[in-house]
Amino acid sequence: MTAASKNVRFISRCDQGGRLDGVQIMVHRGYAYIGHMFSDGITVVDVRDALRPKTVAFVAAPPNTRSHHLQVHDDLLLAVNGPNVWAMQQYAKQQDYYAKSLADSFQNSTQSFAAGLRIFDISKPAHPREIAFLSLPGFGAHRIWYVGGRYAYVSVHFEGFIDHALAVIDVSNPEEPELVSRWWLPGMWRAGGETPAWSSGKRYALHHVIVADSLAYGAWRDGGLTVHDVSDPVRPKVLSQRITSPPFAGGAHTPLPLPGRKLVVLADEATSANCANGLAYTWIYDVREPSNPVSIATLPTPAEENYCAKGGKFGPHNLHENRPGSFQSESLIFATYHNAGLRVFDVSNPFEPKQTAHFVPPPPEGLMDIRPGAVKAIQSCDVFVDKEARMYLTDTNAGLYILQYEG
Repeated sequence: MTAASKNVRFISRCDQGGRLDGVQIMVHRGYAYIGHMFSDGITVVDVRDALRPKTVAFVAAPPNTRSHHLQVHDDLLLAVNGPNVWAMQQYAKQQDYYAKSLADSFQNSTQSFAAGLRIFDISKPAHPREIAFLSLPGFGAHRIWYVGGRYAYVSVHFEGFIDHALAVIDVSNPEEPELVSRWWLPGMWRAGGETPAWSSGKRYALHHVIVADSLAYGAWRDGGLTVHDVSDPVRPKVLSQRITSPPFAGGAHTPLPLPGRKLVVLADEATSANCANGLAYTWIYDVREPSNPVSIATLPTPAEENYCAKGGKFGPHNLHENRPGSFQSESLIFATYHNAGLRVFDVSNPFEPKQTAHFVPPPPEGLMDIRPGAVKAIQSCDVFVDKEARMYLTDTNAGLYILQYEG
């Protein structure tokens, strides 16, 4: 079976040195840095010749430790460290991970792992060199936002909390990073006597924030969208919160601000196979008034075939994040949709977004996915778009696709 595509040209594919599972990807100075879901560490791929990508390094994480999310800027690579929950066989079914707080669902007492933020010098791009590790006791870090400057914004599970909260980390001296602030939704600090106000079967946890113009936009899984004033990053102030679950599926995952247009695009992660929990959506919010975000539209749901019946998850996952040095647009949205592959949307009219391109890879040749119930279906995970509109697409099982947007 061949790929299905429109306005996207296939350039090449890379097996990432045999580690076909990929999560977050950053492309910097002609090298792709790829975090893994199951292969504990980071793969470096030379993509200077996009037709012939070449795996040049693998940076192993400590035993039982994932580095699935990372950020790259200038000569620094920041990577999360936390437990590889799937390899440690903590879940009978995938849904258990999404339907409970991490403190309640992950019960490990015998295997050690690293928890915190690890920093590498990548002045030699093919040879990351570790220069610091900031220990953050608990279940570690999950995702990062860092585009230079003094502060990195990290989702972290701290001891005594039920799930990931916001941590602000001073990296002005990258060899000695320092935690300077943290913020959480009321009800998350169990050791402090707080109890959740939300119902059971929901997971309130910070996936990550993205910062633009002194405002931080946070995706809190079933806790929805938050907007924070971070003009003083040491003292973040919440301005608003919007929750769509119930009645919708929840799973807020990636918040993409379009600051010039006072919009935020929020992708809710599809968390159930075969749409068992209903469809997940990518929302467009008007944030002209940060204290009152208003949902004005959703991106069109792919419908070329019955994706709910295809197998695996169907629906949003990640968005290209308009990072400095990458392709930046406030009208084109690049998104991954699990078994529906890669999607490109035009939001020039935010009330009537339109799909302009897509690429659905063929089924993977095998399974890297060790989670319960995994099937041999494409599960497109993350996309990075460079200045030439080349798209770098990762997958849970299928390695790296390099594509050209031609819309």
